Amino acid sequence: MSAEVRLSVTHVTTYRYSMPVETAQHLATMRPLGCPWQRVESHGLRIDPAPSYETSHVDPFGNEVRYFSFDTPHDRLQVTSETTVVLTRRWGDLVPSATPAWEGVAADLRYRAGAAYRPESEFVFASPNIALASELREYALPSFTPGRPLVEGAIDLMHRIHTEFAYQPQTTAFDTPALRAFHLRQGVCQDFAQVMIGALRSLGLAARYVSGYLRTVPLGGTPRLVGADASHAWVSVFCPGTGWVDLDPTNDVLADLDHVTLALGRDYSDVSLLRGIILGGGEHTVDVAVDVTAG
Repeated sequence: MSAEVRLSVTHVTTYRYSMPVETAQHLATMRPLGCPWQRVESHGLRIDPAPSYETSHVDPFGNEVRYFSFDTPHDRLQVTSETTVVLTRRWGDLVPSATPAWEGVAADLRYRAGAAYRPESEFVFASPNIALASELREYALPSFTPGRPLVEGAIDLMHRIHTEFAYQPQTTAFDTPALRAFHLRQGVCQDFAQVMIGALRSLGLAARYVSGYLRTVPLGGTPRLVGADASHAWVSVFCPGTGWVDLDPTNDVLADLDHVTLALGRDYSDVSLLRGIILGGGEHTVDVAVDVTAG
């Protein structure tokens, strides 16, 4: 089986407004990250109509965020992102049963006065969409029995969420809190990821939200993954000695050669692909088309 793959991603978002938008400001987080397992060969972002002003910055999590604004009326906005990345296989040497016991990892991530700063600890706390709830902790504990290796427990938790939650579009919204999705036992990839992150953090473990894309036709003729042809989301849990381990509870797999990493954050609110504020516009519709192919 190939150790690497080249994927091309085209993502087109089109807004149509019933009345002209007078002014607008937008943020786009659509440039894939360069990672040890992901090399960005090319990336371009086309905005139509052309913005009046445009700039970019790197956010606290290392993501490139593009800011653009309009000061002339428009009744349509189309943003097209085109990217090619090369992914390298990540998990060939991973032995989940050989990873450290989860309790020790959680203890090491707790705040201690005078201790050296650990960047992973930024992802232990609550965030705008994810509360640290006793319900999430109780849900996670059957996967994290005393002394269980961390990655083994995280994979088991992923299996359970995949099995016990229903993938149901239109049942949640972009700002649905993780606890609400947990009670519903349904949602989309964003909800699956945020529920799993909340469960891990409620145990004191470091877990972050990953936004990205799925290959439209998976490698090796395996079944088509849920969430393809749209942006996707999964979970990254920190494990000493291994690093960040990426788990996709929507599809019950480790994120690997079918997953293009866009951005990292605490939850969806940190890394939503396209957001903004407009004046005017009336009613609007939005169409999103995503295609991820090899080559």
